[in-house]
Amino acid sequence: MPELKQSCALKVGLLIVAVAYFLFNLHSLFTLEWIGEWNRIGGSFSFAVFLQDIANLVGIIARFIGGILAIGVVPYYLFKGSAVTQKAYKIIKGVLVLEAVYWLSLAPVAGEYVYFLISGLARYSAVGVLNNLAWTTIPAIVESIMPPIALLMLAIRLNPDKPNNYAIKWALIVGASYVFTFWLTNNAAWMLAITGRTGKGIEYLTNYPHHMLSFLSTLFGLLALSVYAMYYANKYHKAQTLEELDMRGVGIIITGLGLYFLWNYLSWIFFGLVWSNWYAWFLGHNLDLWMLSLPLVGLPLLFLPKPGVNGSAKSQ
Repeated sequence: MPELKQSCALKVGLLIVAVAYFLFNLHSLFTLEWIGEWNRIGGSFSFAVFLQDIANLVGIIARFIGGILAIGVVPYYLFKGSAVTQKAYKIIKGVLVLEAVYWLSLAPVAGEYVYFLISGLARYSAVGVLNNLAWTTIPAIVESIMPPIALLMLAIRLNPDKPNNYAIKWALIVGASYVFTFWLTNNAAWMLAITGRTGKGIEYLTNYPHHMLSFLSTLFGLLALSVYAMYYANKYHKAQTLEELDMRGVGIIITGLGLYFLWNYLSWIFFGLVWSNWYAWFLGHNLDLWMLSLPLVGLPLLFLPKPGVNGSAKSQ
């Protein structure tokens, strides 16, 4: 698609997003307050916390290396073009595999949630079981299975010497799986922030309009974006080339997801008054905050022309 290569704004956006991806993971890797956390929580050694932290460290290291590769591959795409296609594809595959490792590193957390649910069935009421499934167990299982499988399949299918149709299909699935996963996990974080023993109650929403807006943008906004991403993936999953895609749809998904992260980050900076489990999760334990830079890539895509009937882009 010629417009993609000619868009200066898109090139700058890609470079900034790659830098943000690297810097956020650099910060996460060298934020060491978590060391010894397994002895501080509860006043004694917690194997569950120890396992989570060590597994997450593996994932953070994988993302950090992926960030270094991303910093390297973007200039190849922007300035050297097809002459380094083979090398660029190999680097991109490496980034995808390392990103998959990060998501797979969350599997021990999912396993612990399943164990705690099964071992506590005798104590839980029916409502308690449903809450556990909805707000902890299911989101943890989905995030440790859906994105990494999609990423690994994309890495396998990404080959410059073969047709693009399978790579395009799995790239669309990756996008849809990310949005759906974020809807599940962030919605669960909000529910835990307003319910349960440490929850702030419904007043945390009704007394603070920006909290209500963040909650609604999570519950309904991310859900709508997830449905649209699935619709788009289904509509274009048989596309043979990038020229057949309406990249404005990709722009909507990328921009919408990025604005969600950007709004929730800025809402604490400008309006934050009362700390809660929501902010502890979103600001303190969220390794995806780099996505607040995504609008720099999504917005240029919104202004690309719609593909023509013959698969080529319409002339402007």
